[in-house]
Amino acid sequence: MPSILIVRGHLVTPWELRPWRELPDRFDVSYLITRSNRFAQPEGLRPVKARALRDLLPAGPVGDVGARVLGDRYLSAEHAFATADVVHAEELSFWFAAEAAKRRRRHGFKLVQTVWETLPFLGAFRDRHDRENRELVLAETDLFLPATERAANALRLEGVAEERMLVCPPGIDVDRFAPDASAATPQEHVIVSPGRLVWEKGHQDVLRALAALHRGIVTRADGSLAKPRLLIIGTGPEEHRLRAHAAELGLADVVEIASVPYEQMPGIFAGASAMVLASQASAGAAHHPFDVPHLFWEEQFGLVLAEAMAAGLSIVATSSGAIPEVLAGTPAELVAPGDWMAIARALAAGPLDRRPGMRISHSPELIARYSASAAATRLAAAYDRVLAR
Repeated sequence: MPSILIVRGHLVTPWELRPWRELPDRFDVSYLITRSNRFAQPEGLRPVKARALRDLLPAGPVGDVGARVLGDRYLSAEHAFATADVVHAEELSFWFAAEAAKRRRRHGFKLVQTVWETLPFLGAFRDRHDRENRELVLAETDLFLPATERAANALRLEGVAEERMLVCPPGIDVDRFAPDASAATPQEHVIVSPGRLVWEKGHQDVLRALAALHRGIVTRADGSLAKPRLLIIGTGPEEHRLRAHAAELGLADVVEIASVPYEQMPGIFAGASAMVLASQASAGAAHHPFDVPHLFWEEQFGLVLAEAMAAGLSIVATSSGAIPEVLAGTPAELVAPGDWMAIARALAAGPLDRRPGMRISHSPELIARYSASAAATRLAAAYDRVLAR
């Protein structure tokens, strides 16, 4: 049975790795896990402990900067790399993708890279470390798996030939998120805004849209007020500012910001009337206060979109990055990034004009495409392809 080693540095998550749980009959799947991993470990897969440079540095920003300056790397896990038939890493310039590329030369495994990034940075928009990592990853990777066609187009500009890539969208447990007919009917409108509490996820715009609704700046078609509650799900550095913004908008009593375990998200969606993903572009990742930002971002997929579709939830989202591609063929409402008034109008004319918690129909074919089983089938085909070479 071919062995697959998943390499994600400190970014192992239970939601991204869900499809690999469907592969035990065909492949022996394991993943490297470091002490500095930022998320809960996935169930149903075999973890392999690995030590990284970041594990030896202080917690917090000082350690993060130290790892960046010194160049994070695995200090162990040699046996895991040496015994793998396929190593599956991620992106062009992450340190762990370059680590896998370096070790491929030594051990001869096949190297696969998932690519979410939708912006073709090439060398001009990367720093020295990232440029070096990119060159190594481009040279050593056997097969790239862009998550979207937009990411595939970025790879084409990066110089990746057509025969070295295969579009491979991610997948979720659609059954877990499917509507439960026996669940209690919500008695009030709740809007969910999920995502890390950072500027680019647009929670601040959802707060402004909520204020426009509560103040009657935007009303339903019949002129009546819609006064939903808002649940922001996530953690991150903008929490204090978001709470302060909610208070100054007069929304403190109707806004909740909470960190929710992933397994509880189906229940959150079941009690909501709509989900808003208000992503917008950002620039950041400067090394010091006087540095020019060199890392840029737009929404690369949005797994919560697939989860909301499976849950039959109304969706309002911006047109940032790959979102229009992911939502193509759905009744979701798309607005321009930063257009909080358009968010308010879409909510008032759609989910807030229906009874609380009302489900809508999304394409069964599209939901099936974003299922974990379909994603697993795509992964198996990719592994068969590289192993057959």
